[in-house]
Amino acid sequence: MNRVCIPDYEYRERVQRAAKMLRDANIDVMVVASTESDYANARYFSGFWPLFERAGVAISANGDAALLVGPESAIFGKDVSRLDKIFVLKEFRESADPSYPELKADTFRDVFNSIGVHGEHIKIGLGSYVECTLPIFEGLKDSFPQAEIVRCNDIMVNLRKIKSENELACIREGFRIIELATDEVIRNLKPGVTELQMVGVAQRVIYENGAEYEGLPMYVFSEESTRHAISRSGYRQIGKNDIVQLNLSAKIDGYSPSIGLPVVMSRLEGERRELVEFCRQMHEWTGEQIRAGVVASDIAKEFLQKYKDAGYEKNYVYGPCHGTGMIEVEAPWMETNTDYVLEENMTFQVDTFISGPTFGCRWEKGIAVKRDGIESYTDYLKKGIIELEF
Repeated sequence: MNRVCIPDYEYRERVQRAAKMLRDANIDVMVVASTESDYANARYFSGFWPLFERAGVAISANGDAALLVGPESAIFGKDVSRLDKIFVLKEFRESADPSYPELKADTFRDVFNSIGVHGEHIKIGLGSYVECTLPIFEGLKDSFPQAEIVRCNDIMVNLRKIKSENELACIREGFRIIELATDEVIRNLKPGVTELQMVGVAQRVIYENGAEYEGLPMYVFSEESTRHAISRSGYRQIGKNDIVQLNLSAKIDGYSPSIGLPVVMSRLEGERRELVEFCRQMHEWTGEQIRAGVVASDIAKEFLQKYKDAGYEKNYVYGPCHGTGMIEVEAPWMETNTDYVLEENMTFQVDTFISGPTFGCRWEKGIAVKRDGIESYTDYLKKGIIELEF
């Protein structure tokens, strides 16, 4: 099977682009950290996705880089990393907090020396401020007590926000597989099945068709749990008249798109239909506003105003879009206080969610910004409200 993936040369290019940004910001070295659930920044440079432990990448302003792994990932890291230099640091250990008394671990000073960063009064940038655990931060301080440590999340946002053709290919492949999974789940939906059984159907399909993992913890909600913006599927049996929310995903070489839509286990009537139709209309409206050159907050402000004008302000949770790529939800978000300008090949999930008193719904798809509009990666939502008969 010809696998859609990021080629090795692109990893090298990413390191060099990051190094230039470090030089421009007068930062000597940047450290990015990743966890199993939010692996993106370390994987972006190295291809390595940690399991149990944490991982990181150190990049010097001169363009050299090294992968940093925990004590149990030394061989794993060497086998999969696109970076040749690999160091084992206790600071990247798993959360059970083993001490590894026999291990002769590397230090941040060892890492920095190997990539050409010397001296005491250096400037260290944290490119993954939220994912930087306390042991990692303390390790940096212990190794370089006279260093200046600064946040440089903006470097990672700027690196990742514009997608290459290889990245877009991974996202497209993810959507191809998600559509197959969505078809199969809908074919298997019937009264009496559980939410988790339907998640299992989707998992089988994505793995059979080439996904490396779920792009997010996939969920199938029904009735009251559809009000949850974030939640997990359960053992609830789906009933004949339920509204069922699907959010299914597939990960392709780290890229994690998803499709979200409601499915109705009968005919949708009255206020329930009005709420779902309004949410769908706002989803379509959002896509029509997006094009290169538009200020993100302008779309978000008008989106919120339309909720208010329709009497749904109390049903608003967030909107209208969030960035997507290696993590299904990644920066930048499109919010009322975001003043950046949309650029070609920025990728977003148009994520339209509304929460009512007894149920909610979400319409969600992935798009890329283009000069005169968007490239939508799925036509699945054009089918409208899917109503099943039993």
